[in-house]
Amino acid sequence: MRAQYAGEPAAQVARRWRAIDPLLPAPAAAQPGCGVELAVPGAAGELAAVGTCEHWTGAPDSLDLTWGAARRYELTAHVADLDDPGPVGRLLSAWKDHLDGVDGAGDPDSSAVVTWPSRDVGGVQALLAHGLAPYAVIAARATASAPSARSIAHPGVQVRRAGPSDIDEVVRLGLEVIRFDALVSGVTERPGTADALRGEVATFLADAQPWVWLAEDGGDATGVLIAERPEAAGWIAPFVGPGPVAYLQLMGVSSGLRGRGVGAAMAAHFHREAEAAGVAVAVLHYAQVNPLSAPFWSQQGYRPLWTVWEAWPARSLRSPTMT
Repeated sequence: MRAQYAGEPAAQVARRWRAIDPLLPAPAAAQPGCGVELAVPGAAGELAAVGTCEHWTGAPDSLDLTWGAARRYELTAHVADLDDPGPVGRLLSAWKDHLDGVDGAGDPDSSAVVTWPSRDVGGVQALLAHGLAPYAVIAARATASAPSARSIAHPGVQVRRAGPSDIDEVVRLGLEVIRFDALVSGVTERPGTADALRGEVATFLADAQPWVWLAEDGGDATGVLIAERPEAAGWIAPFVGPGPVAYLQLMGVSSGLRGRGVGAAMAAHFHREAEAAGVAVAVLHYAQVNPLSAPFWSQQGYRPLWTVWEAWPARSLRSPTMT
């Protein structure tokens, strides 16, 4: 069946994605993943849906462990025709059967993950029926069509580029963001999170012109924004059609100054820098149920591109009797 993959569902997926969202990429070629065969035939024997499953385990004390489960089982799913919900349901059921036999998929600190195009709504009912919930959004802001952002901050607030001497403040504010996100998402502050964050921040700040900004009020740091240039954002670039792509990794404002334009001012600094560097699309993650994120990032010109669906633990994925 893999020999038919490129000619059957991929072509139909590509046409559907082009029609629903111009920022989506062309479907990537099938990858081996863990090597399990996940393929669903249609009524006439054609290939109606295919998937690959990748098993990921975080390195001890890495910052990656903060952003989700320690073990993640990630399904890449391509379904030829979402007018018929049957193939996507059967594909998810086949994936569930696979995970039922995988050591570690029942661990409490594990998750089953499907990253699905936000506007490809034909698959939503099958995702819900299999016990997956929308945890996060990958949001995108296309430079060419983005509205001009308002950057009027609260009086007395200044935004400046951070440097190596600011590492303590950047880490402190970054941990505030992580602790807030942990209330509304799968983010987890782990024993190694602070040290891992400090190491990553130190790498950012070693750059001659780091994409890190601090907002200050009376000399006190009250907000932070950290972003990756296109050369560092290659890991997420395949999720976007146009390029170059930049990634806004983390942004937060101290609770006492939220809603006063501080975040918008920092975002405007980042957008000006990114546009000057030729960035076509800026992307970021936010938690689906974070009450602050969706309205704020929409005002800055971002909109959902992909939705990250998860089941915790991974083996809690279920298979309905009717798919």
